[in-house]
Amino acid sequence: MKVRFTPQAFADRESIFEYLRERSPGGARRVLASIRDAVRLLSEYPYSGYKTNDPEVRVKFLVQYPYKIFYRVRNEVVEIVHIRHTSRRPWQPVEQN
Repeated sequence: MKVRFTPQAFADRESIFEYLRERSPGGARRVLASIRDAVRLLSEYPYSGYKTNDPEVRVKFLVQYPYKIFYRVRNEVVEIVHIRHTSRRPWQPVEQN
């Protein structure tokens, strides 16, 4: 399945990288590689993430790092809608068309 990042999710990914890069360039690369691997798995197994309170949105937890990838499956596309650190307050999806 194809994968598409919403502008919000793309900005999330860039912001995570910039924040971590300032503290640990190697760590930033490892976290991004983990995100990339998780997204690749979602392209192969789109319903492998957990259901959320929103019936359209699912969540995939990174195994090694404290991040969640929120996504939905629409028209044969895995749409990544948000990437969030697990220590932040719970995310409330906003309807996006």
